[in-house]
Amino acid sequence: MNINLTLIGQSITFFIFVWFCWKFVWPALLGVMQTREQKIAEGLEAAERADKDLELAQKKATEQLKEAKEQAASIVDQANKRASQIVEEAKEQAVAEGERIKAAAEAEVEREISSAREELRGQVATLALAGAEKVLGASVDAKAHAEMLDKLAAEL
Repeated sequence: MNINLTLIGQSITFFIFVWFCWKFVWPALLGVMQTREQKIAEGLEAAERADKDLELAQKKATEQLKEAKEQAASIVDQANKRASQIVEEAKEQAVAEGERIKAAAEAEVEREISSAREELRGQVATLALAGAEKVLGASVDAKAHAEMLDKLAAEL
């Protein structure tokens, strides 16, 4: 066997193998690699979009939380104002009720005073009649002199 012939045969076989790989195997490998590269690029783009969406969602959530806190503060302020308003109305009603009770009590006192005066006038008239009866020494008829006694009671 000749080494040169073997080397030339192996070289030709190697070149045929390289040509076969270059013509049939390499394009298939390049297609698979390009497909994989596109999938990776799409995945990275999707991840970037997701990051942007997440950032926007976080900003929106922060804004909504801020608005909710402002609304809650507004509602609490309104509730406090309404509570103080209710307290003031209750105070005003209590003062009005106190004035009404005071006026009713004063009217009752006036009525009691008038009643006591009338009773006292009647007793004074009876005492005056008894005193006049003793002074005159004669019996004074109350029925006969009722008009005079009423006039005397009214003067007192």
